[in-house]
Amino acid sequence: MHRVLGLGVAGIAALAAGWVFLGGTIAADPSGPAPQGANVVDASKYPSLQAALDAVPEAGGLVKLPPGEFRIESPLVLARANTRVEGCGAATRIVNCCAAGQPTFVVRPANLGEDPKARIWRVQLADFRLVGDPQAIDGKSGKPASGDGLLAENADELYVHGLSIDHHGGSGIHLVNCYEDPRIADSILTYNAKAGLWIDGGHDIVVSANHFEENGDGVRCLDSFNLTMTGNNLDDHLGNGVVIENTYGSVVSGNMIEECQGAAVVLGRDCYGITISANVIADNFGGGVDLRDAWGCTVSANTFTITAVYSIRIGPESGRIVITGNNFSDSYIGGTRKRQDKLNEATGIVLEGTSDIAISGNVFAGLAGPAIRADAKCSRIAATGNLMTDLNRRSTGKERLGAMDLGGARPLVADHNLAE
Repeated sequence: MHRVLGLGVAGIAALAAGWVFLGGTIAADPSGPAPQGANVVDASKYPSLQAALDAVPEAGGLVKLPPGEFRIESPLVLARANTRVEGCGAATRIVNCCAAGQPTFVVRPANLGEDPKARIWRVQLADFRLVGDPQAIDGKSGKPASGDGLLAENADELYVHGLSIDHHGGSGIHLVNCYEDPRIADSILTYNAKAGLWIDGGHDIVVSANHFEENGDGVRCLDSFNLTMTGNNLDDHLGNGVVIENTYGSVVSGNMIEECQGAAVVLGRDCYGITISANVIADNFGGGVDLRDAWGCTVSANTFTITAVYSIRIGPESGRIVITGNNFSDSYIGGTRKRQDKLNEATGIVLEGTSDIAISGNVFAGLAGPAIRADAKCSRIAATGNLMTDLNRRSTGKERLGAMDLGGARPLVADHNLAE
């Protein structure tokens, strides 16, 4: 019997797997199977990027994109599962010169046209740039003539990492029926006419650590569930920051949402069971969090700073909402204000025809009007344990407004608040 000395469990396992020890290191057994290099496709050796994508074997593989600018006149299409396409960062630029409205890069099953239920699994896209041709402008809208940057259809376990997608006439990334576990991470999506990221029908979605700037909307998530959106930066969108519709069981947390022309966050069309928490919502010109059709949701631990119009609005199609532990403030910093005039406008909560609302443990300070406004159509409102100071800064000296303007809402509990 041969004895194996000094290897331990890991060493014995390595020997069993066909490895040998040479000079204290592990090396492959030369009698074992050879590496399958055919699964690595170097796109620089093909006549076009599309030819390189088509060369991926049926088992899948890795496509390596070289640096350079590649102007395409028809969309690039990847139809092979278990494939990773990897570029050289922003040095790999794919420019959409396609006919009006066509996407730059498409991921879809090859037989999707014949079988609407066909799926493509485990595609990864990383480290390259997709850009709409800046010289191709739609004559009617004045916006880029290209379609979406990345269009993925019926793609499960899609992973997008480190892409730069900008200046498209559609959305930066458009996911259609990418039902299982899509992940969008560490990418930058800017100057796209529709949305930075548009999700139509998804499940267990992760959107994390991305930059969204000056798109139509930042993120749109429709007809989905289990969205986890964390640690993103959204800035200067021409519409809303985040729009979620017909979606449940989701969390929007730890994001920075600033200076959108619309609202920072919109929940509409049958949303329920969603938490909006620990975000900084700053200086959004159309409002903060707008609950248009949302039920059983929580808005907690957010900072609403210099947000005009409203910081939180709950409409008549929403109810059973908890608002707790938030800070509503202007630019006050210890006796002075960083901003002046309209740039310093701050607001609180607006309730319109809603019911079953609990508001507790919040700080309202330096607001233009009252901390909470409600109308007579509201019912079962509990506002307790809040701190309210330096309110109604917009009011004239002739009028005395209270800390809350609850408009005759009944039944109502409004006590144990500390109001100056």
